[in-house]
Amino acid sequence: MPQRANITSVDALQDFRTQLLVFVSKARPALDEASSEVMRMRLWLENDQRVLWEGQLRKRRRKLEEAEAALFSTRLSSFQEANSAQQVAVHKARREVAEAEEKLRIIKRWQRDYENRTDPLVKQQEKLASVLATDVPNAVALLAEVIDTLQKYANVTSPGGEAPPVAASADAAAAGPVPGKEGAP
Repeated sequence: MPQRANITSVDALQDFRTQLLVFVSKARPALDEASSEVMRMRLWLENDQRVLWEGQLRKRRRKLEEAEAALFSTRLSSFQEANSAQQVAVHKARREVAEAEEKLRIIKRWQRDYENRTDPLVKQQEKLASVLATDVPNAVALLAEVIDTLQKYANVTSPGGEAPPVAASADAAAAGPVPGKEGAP
């Protein structure tokens, strides 16, 4: 006697297919958002931050030059009280220039390192996007065909007049094998 398929639950396949579709519908926007965020960060570093700190450096250097000129003119006029205030202003301006130079160095270093740090992750993300775009839809279509085939099989009666042992739900699968059939204890 030929062996029969022992299908316990077509519903489980349908649930899996549904959950797979839900996963794809949530994963695609998340990948798109992550990709956009990588691009926004790159543009922020290259344009916004670099331009900002280059402008700040120019502005702070002008301020330092003005403070040094004021200190120089104060020394020439020999006002001791103003001299110390001008020295404090020069020291403050030098600290601000050093801060702007450091920020600019950090931004330039991040611009160089950004590609190296993000490229491996972006490539993995692109692979996942490719899987979600091609492999998962193919799997969903295949699952639909399998479910359809199994449901047709469940509706066919065997040559002896008895229906094949197919349980239509997970409850029947939990009940165990049908007594008197092959593979039953």
